[in-house]
Amino acid sequence: MSTYTVEDPRKVTTRRLAEMKAKGEKIAMLTAYDYSMARLIDEAGMDVILVGDSASNVMAGNATTLPMTLDQMIYHAKSVMKGVERALVVCDLPFGTYQGNSIEALSSAIRIMKESHAEAVKIEGGEEIIESVRRILSAGIPVMGHLGLTPQSINKFGTYAVRAREEAEAEKLIADARLLEEAGCFAIVLEKIPATLAEKVTKALTIPTIGIGAGGGCDGQVLVMHDMLGINKGFSPRFLRRYADLATVIEDAVGNYIKDVKSSDFPNEKEQY
Repeated sequence: MSTYTVEDPRKVTTRRLAEMKAKGEKIAMLTAYDYSMARLIDEAGMDVILVGDSASNVMAGNATTLPMTLDQMIYHAKSVMKGVERALVVCDLPFGTYQGNSIEALSSAIRIMKESHAEAVKIEGGEEIIESVRRILSAGIPVMGHLGLTPQSINKFGTYAVRAREEAEAEKLIADARLLEEAGCFAIVLEKIPATLAEKVTKALTIPTIGIGAGGGCDGQVLVMHDMLGINKGFSPRFLRRYADLATVIEDAVGNYIKDVKSSDFPNEKEQY
């Protein structure tokens, strides 16, 4: 077991997140896509694990999140759930499974909950997808919102630049956040928006906000696991802090293994039967 301890060992739920906001306790959230890494992250004391459609980038090598299918998300979420005991597990609804059709949105969310056993879904957008949010919530499925830079809409934006710098877009974001809260979302991810705006939204809501590139005024933070562990070397935005350089560690380990095999140093007498 991990040497890291958490003050509250209880299973994290949507209600627990609300308690954390009320107490001013920050929420730690990280992505995971497989059993082994999810188990390690959970044992370290993570509050929320996001099975993100960022799997499209870091697991499948795609340029955007758009190619991810519902079946693929269910596969990753099911794998993650097998390794988690304490963290709340949230699964992204992938592109094309909820936009413009609230009945399909509900069907997609139900499949994720029934087949993967994930505990909540995340959905991108505000007013444009509010009918889908309400329909999913009507079935008793917890929904996490996502505003600001919404990667599934990258072809609309045409850039991964900071969103909501202009007053009109900032006002819409605030309105969308309130709309999501009123609909019943239990939390909202705020991605790549000005820190002052994120803090304003956070103070205006009773539900927690989780920031990524949105400053320290949010109720919690989320990063992509491959980025913060230094597995992905090609991504270095301002908001990313690398906590390890696993790319170098892995390359060195693999290189040493190759060298030992080639030189007949591995396996030695103690490593055979």
